Amino acid sequence: MSEVAKGLSDALAALVERGGASVVRVEARRLPSSGVVWGAEGLIVTAHHALERDEGIEVGLPDERSVPATLVGRDPTTDVAVLRAEASGLASPSWGDPAAVRVGHLALALSRPGRSVRANLGIVSVRGESWRTPAGGRVDGYLQTDVARHPGFSGGLLLGVDGRALGLNTSGLLRGLSLAVPAPTLSRVVESILAHGRVRRGYLGVGTYAVRLPAELEKQLGQATALMIVSVEPDSPAARADLRLGDAVVSFDGHAVRHPADLLPLLDGERIGAEVAARILRAGEARDVHITIGARS
Repeated sequence: MSEVAKGLSDALAALVERGGASVVRVEARRLPSSGVVWGAEGLIVTAHHALERDEGIEVGLPDERSVPATLVGRDPTTDVAVLRAEASGLASPSWGDPAAVRVGHLALALSRPGRSVRANLGIVSVRGESWRTPAGGRVDGYLQTDVARHPGFSGGLLLGVDGRALGLNTSGLLRGLSLAVPAPTLSRVVESILAHGRVRRGYLGVGTYAVRLPAELEKQLGQATALMIVSVEPDSPAARADLRLGDAVVSFDGHAVRHPADLLPLLDGERIGAEVAARILRAGEARDVHITIGARS
């Protein structure tokens, strides 16, 4: 039994050593956080909430050097930020497929709050489906683990026991939970930040809240609530489509909208410039309007 335990212990230590070569320290607040090498020429991904300043950022490398880094961009809705460190020849991890992960699989949370790597062993407790964060960002199949949120946890690496990276650890998406933003989400967000400096999001220019429909309209439309328009920004996509105060949006691009959260997934950045049909109620009468989705500034 002692040989089995020693073999497992040695295997985990080897995983930490290899994975730790891709984990850096990020100094952009009072206490350091962590980051993961995304590209060999100094590209680093980290947690947005761990960056309390945009300038004067330092990155601590695995070889114990500290180098300056600049903020390329950040996406608060997925809690992801991208840095460019003045370094080259860095080791990026091999990213695995989150879909292959099962609840109960072992995982290592790696961070670098100081000069050396820190590791916590835990299990995957939830493998979630595609999810909209409270801030409206899209996360593709997040992972929740039971690992402790130790100093430097956010921005660190979640590593599977096969040696492949599973995601970027964060405690900033839901209070009290250890989540990992998976590689597909990171890839999409990093690509958008590198191209635009931010994640592009669709925009209509309206303020809405959910209202109960009269019983007759509820029966006719097959839904109990709709989105009442309470504000329309001048020269916005909504204004150009002649949406007005008091209109109630029933559906958007063929999808029923009952609450403001139903509208967010339909305004993805890939749809900017697309013309979509919306069904609205005006003075109790249903009508269709066409709206060209704008880009949020």
